[in-house]
Amino acid sequence: MATRGSRLDWLIFLALGFFWGSSYLFIKIGVDHGLEPFTLITFRLLIGLTLLATVVAVAREPLPREPRMYGHLFVMGVVNIAIPFSLITFAEQTVDSSLASVINSAVPLFVIVIAALFLKGETVTVNRLAGLAVGFVGVALLVGVDIADLSSANAVGELALLGATVSYAIGNVYAKAHVHGLRPMIPAVFQVFFGLLVTGALAFLFENPLAVAWVPESLFSVVWLGLLGSGLAYLAYFRILQRWGATRTSMVAYLLPVFGIGLGALVLREPITISTLLGTILVIGGIALVNARWGNRPLISRGTPAAEATAPTSAGRP
Repeated sequence: MATRGSRLDWLIFLALGFFWGSSYLFIKIGVDHGLEPFTLITFRLLIGLTLLATVVAVAREPLPREPRMYGHLFVMGVVNIAIPFSLITFAEQTVDSSLASVINSAVPLFVIVIAALFLKGETVTVNRLAGLAVGFVGVALLVGVDIADLSSANAVGELALLGATVSYAIGNVYAKAHVHGLRPMIPAVFQVFFGLLVTGALAFLFENPLAVAWVPESLFSVVWLGLLGSGLAYLAYFRILQRWGATRTSMVAYLLPVFGIGLGALVLREPITISTLLGTILVIGGIALVNARWGNRPLISRGTPAAEATAPTSAGRP
């Protein structure tokens, strides 16, 4: 029989998947109700940072002592927050939220490719090759037809989503190579802080965030994204990470398209096509194969493994 603690862990895990999976819906609602991309991101990160910084201050988490670590955290704020958040929010001006959630769930597939190219000790195994093949066929099904016409708005949006997915993967690999020896909340709060600096500057340069004509839908979307997507989601992530470990916690990637597609269809009446369903199944199947024990035999290895990152790379989700 499951203990009360294990049941609570599963509830928090499902809540984490819901927080991140629903973020695509509320990004769509925000941009559809008058919020420009950088402005939306700036306000949500400001709310999220306020919550996270309060938690760090109350817990008296120690700050990094090495000056160069702040440089690494700035890079993480750019590649794990500013770039992907901007690309996803820009994309959802023309692309369905459900499609955004599925394409973004392919991050683990791109991590395998980038890590194999740039990290020592990363092995290419049978199951990873099989997972990459299956997963990328799914991605091709999702975006192939639209990308064939690069002049279409859908194609530009889908390319932006792919760019965001690659940026998250780069952030994951960069953290594994450079961000070590920190309490997990520290990389989280500094990623959000530096991401806010970048997107806030862009908002004031190219938009007018102080002149937003707020409506209930846009206000609710920003508060939801800030408190849940950029705030409570981190706290849930760290709770599960501490209890379950990194590998099991990474299963949250399977929940993103489930909640993303379901909420998009339920709230926004976004169509669920055969290609969307099949592509989603293949992407999830590819991620499952990448993490499977079957076929976990090295084909190529690049020496000594890199140290494990302490940065919450998965928590960069929108």
